[in-house]
Amino acid sequence: MDLAPSTRIRFHGVAAYEIITRSGLRILCDPFLDQNPGSLVKSDSFDKVDLVIVSHAAFDHLGDTDKIAARYGCPVICGGEVKAWLMDRGIPASQIRATTWGIRVKVAGIEVQPLECHHWSQIRLKDGSFISGVPMAYIVYADQNVRFYHYGDTAIFTDMKLQAMLYQPNIGCIGIANPQEILHLNPMPGEMLTGEMSPYEGLLATQWLGLKSVLPCHYITLDGDRDVADYMTHHAAAQARGEAVATPYLLRPGDWIDVDPAGDVVGVH
Repeated sequence: MDLAPSTRIRFHGVAAYEIITRSGLRILCDPFLDQNPGSLVKSDSFDKVDLVIVSHAAFDHLGDTDKIAARYGCPVICGGEVKAWLMDRGIPASQIRATTWGIRVKVAGIEVQPLECHHWSQIRLKDGSFISGVPMAYIVYADQNVRFYHYGDTAIFTDMKLQAMLYQPNIGCIGIANPQEILHLNPMPGEMLTGEMSPYEGLLATQWLGLKSVLPCHYITLDGDRDVADYMTHHAAAQARGEAVATPYLLRPGDWIDVDPAGDVVGVH
């Protein structure tokens, strides 16, 4: 089989990513599409989907996993609570690979390493029962030298340094903002002052994970986002101090990046 010259990664807003491997496999990560006002594609827009990976059961990460699994018949990698939710919505257990921290799996020819994630995960089933489970971050071994880290809504913690040593992610998305356009979908009293990581904490996570290229995320509208601007300010300050820090790529929903077989970003479009 002839391989494409690069692995392609497309941002769909919030923490939804699409990866096209050099052999043409399509992987969807945390596919929040249909209710995502920034996404240019919806859950029925693809000609095929080969694999879905879900970090946890929050609506803006779980997204349209059930509809995608039903429409395309693709396998899903997820935690136990997401598996229960999918089965409650008619997806057969044989289509779901449940896993958790440390249990590396290979599905549809793609290896995925689940990682510790400091967050929460809960959802209601159709009968009203409330279930919770263990959220996860994960690394997708998409292609040679493409080790894509998805942060899974984690807070910062120092064992990210251990994860870097063990698994060596080289490109990754790091949540440093809140998607203002959808906060009203989960009404609560008061206000949310940061996401799971503040912009400065996101910079530290980027450094601790040893990323070569970083995709700051968890926003929908890029221009004018205060948290994104703060992240870039901290990033520039770290560079000015001579610290090692990943090259940042600020993507708008719909943007693609191309990663060559050496693991270098060679195009953004």
